[in-house]
Amino acid sequence: MRSQVLKALGAMAVSAAVLFASAGSANAADDYLQCAPFARMISGIQIFGDAWTWWQKAAGRYAQGFTPKSGAVLVFKPTGIMNKGHVAVVSRVLTDRVIQVTHANWSIIDGSRGQVEKDVTVVDVSRQGDWSQVKVWFDPARDLGSTVYPTYGFIYQSSEQAARTAAQNAVRVVAQSALSQLASVVPTPGASAQQQMNQASSPTDRIAALIQAATGGSDEH
Repeated sequence: MRSQVLKALGAMAVSAAVLFASAGSANAADDYLQCAPFARMISGIQIFGDAWTWWQKAAGRYAQGFTPKSGAVLVFKPTGIMNKGHVAVVSRVLTDRVIQVTHANWSIIDGSRGQVEKDVTVVDVSRQGDWSQVKVWFDPARDLGSTVYPTYGFIYQSSEQAARTAAQNAVRVVAQSALSQLASVVPTPGASAQQQMNQASSPTDRIAALIQAATGGSDEH
């Protein structure tokens, strides 16, 4: 079993990097986030200004189109109270008419806006199937609702940005696997490694608790 623990601890080096990065994102999410700065941060697409202006500003700088791709930014037109438009980053393409996005400042969560929502369902309802009109999952209603939002289309990452996004996603998968593996091989009297991790107050504390459990709980230096 010792060899299993050592292998898991090796994988934890990767997990630590991911969890530390996640901690920074979580702290940022505690503040009020606008959709445009958040989309710029996680997509790497360096466009500034109100969300609706991204489509015009992307011309000649980034590839644009009407087919969803992971990592692309979907640009919403200004409409109604959403007079500055909206931008959302595609996290998954489920079908040619259904995607999931990660975005900020959409639903009212716990009474406030400016929060991040991950893997939110968006459905293309345009007649042409060109993503010019969409419906977006609205968490407070637990439904797509009846509102149809007009969009410009998708701004695509550069090849370098797309490769970086793919690598980051791969690391997240490895990190999650490492945490699960460590939790499964570490004996912890009275509480499982997973319980200890859940009870920890921060990602750093979670890593410390798991490593301490794996090494027999020694505090010696």
